[in-house]
Amino acid sequence: MSSYQSINPANNQLLKSWPSHDATAVSQALDVADRLFHSSWSKGDIQPRVQVLKKLADLIDGRAEELATIASKEMGKLIGQSRGEVKICSQIARYYAENAERILKPQSYPSELGEAWVEYHPIGVLVAVEPWNFPYYQLMRVLAPNLALGNPVLAKHANIVPHCADVFEKLVKEAGAPEGAWTNLFISTDQVADLIADNRVQGVALTGSERAGSAVAEQAGKHLKKSTLELGGNDVFVVMDDANIDEAVRQGVQARLSNCGQVCTAAKRFILHEKIAESFISKFSAALSSATLGDPLDEKTTLGPLSSSDARDRLVKQVDEAVANGAKVLTGGKAVAGVGCYYQPTILTDIKPDNPAYYQEFFGPVAQVYVVGDDRAAVALANDSHYGLGGSVWTQDIDRGRKLASAIETGMVFINSQSDTSAELPFGGVKRSGYGRELSDLGIKEFANQKLVVISG
Repeated sequence: MSSYQSINPANNQLLKSWPSHDATAVSQALDVADRLFHSSWSKGDIQPRVQVLKKLADLIDGRAEELATIASKEMGKLIGQSRGEVKICSQIARYYAENAERILKPQSYPSELGEAWVEYHPIGVLVAVEPWNFPYYQLMRVLAPNLALGNPVLAKHANIVPHCADVFEKLVKEAGAPEGAWTNLFISTDQVADLIADNRVQGVALTGSERAGSAVAEQAGKHLKKSTLELGGNDVFVVMDDANIDEAVRQGVQARLSNCGQVCTAAKRFILHEKIAESFISKFSAALSSATLGDPLDEKTTLGPLSSSDARDRLVKQVDEAVANGAKVLTGGKAVAGVGCYYQPTILTDIKPDNPAYYQEFFGPVAQVYVVGDDRAAVALANDSHYGLGGSVWTQDIDRGRKLASAIETGMVFINSQSDTSAELPFGGVKRSGYGRELSDLGIKEFANQKLVVISG
C-alpha cells in the first residue's frame, strides 16, 4: 500500500494511490538534477529560464478550473478558494518571469579597495519539503525563484496531495523546463534525510509543522546546508476601540474560516479592546455560526471539511484538552457527525497561560478570544507566543496602527486587513515560525551565492 493516497475529505472516498519512488529512482533524479546544475541551462543566460515561467503562467491560467477542482477534491478547499490559489500561482510565475533579471543584476558596493560588486549565482540542487494546505502555491513559491536563478529542485510533497504534486510536475515539464529542473518525489522522511546528506544537495526549503522543520533543520545543520523554514503561526487579530467593527468582523470571519482554518497566517488569537469586545463577539459569533457546511465543490458552501480525518481528530483532541484546562466554548466545539472531516466553527474564551491551548496553534476553524484594556496589553499578549509569523491590527488611527505593527514580534503585520500574500512581498516569520523569506526579491536570494568580486588598483 502506498502512503501517497488521494482521499476526498468531504466523503472519505479513496480517489487514487500513487506508488512511492524507490532508492534507484531517487538516485537517478539526483543525478539528472546535478547534471542540469552543471550545464549552461543553470549557469547561462537567464532568458530561457524565465521563458519557461511565462509559459507556465499561461498554462496555469488556461487550466485553472481543472487544477482548482483537483485541489478541492483532494484536500477539501472550497472551489472559489482553490481558484484563488491557482491564480496566485500564475501571478508568482509571472512576477519572477518579469522581475528576476532585474533583481539578480550585479549590485555595486562603493569601497576603498577598488571597484566592487556582488553577483548572484545558483548554488546547486535543492530539496523542497512542502505541505498540503496550499498544494500548488507552496510548490510555486519554491519553483519560480529557483527556476529563474538556476537551482534544480527535488520536491517531496505532503502524502495526502499526490494528485496536485503530480499535475504540478507535468505542468512544469509542459512549460519547457528540462528534466531535473523540478522533480516530484513520492518519498519517505528517511529518504529526505539521505538526500539532504548528499554532497550534491546544497540547500533545503521546508514549509510545514514545527516538528518537521526541526528534523529537517537538524539534518541540514549537521551537513552544513543552508535551510529556510516556514512553520506554524498563532497570528493575532487585534481590534482596537476605534476600529471599523463591521469590517473587522467580516474579515475576521474570513481570516478564521478560510481554507477551513488551515492557514499558517490565519487569524487565530482575536485580541479585542474591552470597549468593543462585547459588540465584536456577538457579531463575530453570529457570523461564524451561520457558516454553511457542505461539499467544497458547491458554490454555496462557506465551510468545507478539514483536509483529512487525522487533521480533524487532532483538532477534536486539542479543543477537548483546552476545555478540560478551563477554556469556555462560546459556540461550536465539536466535530460534525456523519461522513467527511467536518468541524463546527468554534470560539474559545477564558484561556489562561497555564492552559496548553494558550501557546498552541489550532489548525482548523477555532478562534481564541482575549480581551485587553489598552494598546500595551494588546502588544504584550501578542508577543507572548512561541510563534511569530503574521498578524493584523484594526484601528482607524493609522499612526496608532503603525506603532502597534512595529511593536508586534512577527515577520509580517497587516493594518486594517487580514493577512494576505502577493508575489512581490516577502513571506516568513521569526521565533518558532521559522527563518528565511520566500517570494519577492528576498526569496530569490535565499539560495543564491551572493558573490563579491573586486577589481583593485
